[in-house]
Amino acid sequence: MATTINAPQQWVENIALLRLPEQADRRLQELMDRNNEGQLTEQERADLAALAELSEQLSLVRAEALHLLGRKP
Repeated sequence: MATTINAPQQWVENIALLRLPEQADRRLQELMDRNNEGQLTEQERADLAALAELSEQLSLVRAEALHLLGRKP
C-alpha cells in the first residue's frame, strides 16, 4: 500500500539533481572501457559492479523525482 506524504519542492528538486560525483563517474567510464577490452582484475570487476549499481539506483531515484515534478528525464 502506497502512502502519500508531503515533501518540500526544493527537496524533490535536489533529489532530481543527484548524480555520481565526477571522479566516480570517470572511474565508472574507465572500468566500462577496460571491461569491453577484457582487461579487468577481479577487484576492478567488483568495483565496476558496485559503481554500476549505484549509478542505476541514482538514475531511478532521479527519474522518480522528475516524475513527481512533472518533468521528463
